[in-house]
Amino acid sequence: MAKNVAQSATLASLDQKLAFAKRCSHEGVVAGAKAAIVATIATAIPTLASVRMLPWAKANLNHTAQALIISTAAGAAYFIVADKTV
Repeated sequence: MAKNVAQSATLASLDQKLAFAKRCSHEGVVAGAKAAIVATIATAIPTLASVRMLPWAKANLNHTAQALIISTAAGAAYFIVADKTV
C-alpha cells in the first residue's frame, strides 16, 4: 500500500513537472517569435535603405546578401530570447 502511494505521488510530481516544462517551452517559443519579428523589421529597414542610398552597398550587397543579413539577425534574436525565457 505504501509503495502505491509513493508511486502515485511520484507520478503526480512528474506530471506537474512535465506540464511546467511544456508551459515554459511554449512561452520561450512565443517570446522568441516576437523578438524575431522585431529584429526582422529593425534590420530590414536600414539594410534596404542602405542598398538604395549607399553606392558601396548597392554594388556589393545583392539580394542574397540582404536576405542573409536580415535572417541572421532574426534567427539570433529568436534563439537568444527563447533561451533566456526558458
